[in-house]
Amino acid sequence: MKAYEILYIVRPELDDEAVASIVERFTEVVTTNGGTDVTVDKWGKRRLAYEIDDLREGFYVLMNFNGEARTAQEVERVMKISDPILRFLTIRKDD
Repeated sequence: MKAYEILYIVRPELDDEAVASIVERFTEVVTTNGGTDVTVDKWGKRRLAYEIDDLREGFYVLMNFNGEARTAQEVERVMKISDPILRFLTIRKDD
């Protein structure tokens, strides 16, 4: 298994409960697809480097996990079709 890191930005107009449910949903996607050691670090609302969809802020979330390539691909697929996600970046950490 490889170590992965995903940083994603959630729309800023959502309340804390909605953000928590989104984080829980992506954590569940990782675990149901064979991912382990999931850690989530909520960075909070921060200013974006440039406007995305006329928004200047976003709620940043960093998620680390161990898994196979298919696990990361499934999380990316779900993020692509999720409206609350503005942007995401997946990185495979080197050994």
